[in-house]
Order: sequence, then C-alpha cells, then structure tokens
Amino acid sequence: MADKKVENNKKSTPADNDAKSGASVEKKDNFRYIVRILSTDLDGNRKAQYALTGIKGIGNRIARIICTKADVDPKAVIGYMKPEEVERMAKVVESIVDNIPTWMVNRQKDYYTNEDRHLIGTDLLISYREDINLMRKIRCYKGIRHERGHKVRGQRTKSTGRTGAIVGVSRKGAIAAAAAKRKE
Repeated sequence: MADKKVENNKKSTPADNDAKSGASVEKKDNFRYIVRILSTDLDGNRKAQYALTGIKGIGNRIARIICTKADVDPKAVIGYMKPEEVERMAKVVESIVDNIPTWMVNRQKDYYTNEDRHLIGTDLLISYREDINLMRKIRCYKGIRHERGHKVRGQRTKSTGRTGAIVGVSRKGAIAAAAAKRKE
C-alpha cells in the first residue's frame, strides 16, 4: 500500500507520457528547436498559437485564426509538428488578408493603394517608418511631436516623460552652496 502512494506522488516525465500514449521515441528525434515561417525564427518549444505571435504583425487572435484555417491544433507544440503542417500554416500566413475579417486587418484603406492590407514582419516596420517620415515632411502636429521626441498621442506631460537636465535641488549642490555662504 505504501508503494502505491510513492508511485502516485512521483511526477511523470515526458518520456513516461509518451510511453503511456503509445508515441514512439522516434518522435523525440524529429523535434526542431527553431521553426522558420515567413523568414522569422520561431521557438519550437512553444505551442503553435503562441509561437506564431513571434512574427511581427500577428497577435493571439490572428494566430488562433491561422491555426484553425491551416487545420492545426493551436495547443500543439510547434517543434513536434510535421513539415506539412508548418507549410500549411505558412501558406495561411502569406494569404492572411483572405483569412481574417476586414476589421482585423492592421492597414485598412492603405494610404497609397486604398486597399485593405495586413502587413507582417519587416514590411510592417518599413511602413511604420515611412508613415512617421511622411508626417514629418508634411509638418503635421504628430510629425512635429515625433521630431522633437515628445509624447504624440495626447498624454499628459506635466509630470511624466521628462528628459534632459534634472530639475530640482541636488544634495551636493545645496551642501556646497551652504558651505560657501558660511565662509563669507
């Protein structure tokens, strides 16, 4: 009876779980620590839904949609997935605009093309920089705030976001000034 209690208290290892589920040890050899999708390295130890959030422009909700459209379990560890499953996810990511509703797209009514686009990866970073540069060129209020390094979105600035010289009394300066007054 005591032996059974000891066995129940032991924590099971992944190898024990594989033995119980009938999975072979061969599956361990197929594990990939890095999975590459859309020229981005994803952590193979994470679940598919959360690993996809490593791609810029993809959040939790869109990652969940990608997994369901690619017919992949979102809770499956991405390092154990077959290459075909990863390929299906990559195809869905490439055609993301067709797979998500218009209100989820991160670039509705694009400034230059007037179409709905969802930018991912380096395209997102490049367009972000271009947008800020355009605001600077046309000298709009937001562009000027960006140039000067101030807060852009209407936050309060009286007490936060202070940079530059320290305002107030510094202890060393006050002591030195007091000592100079005493000598006089």
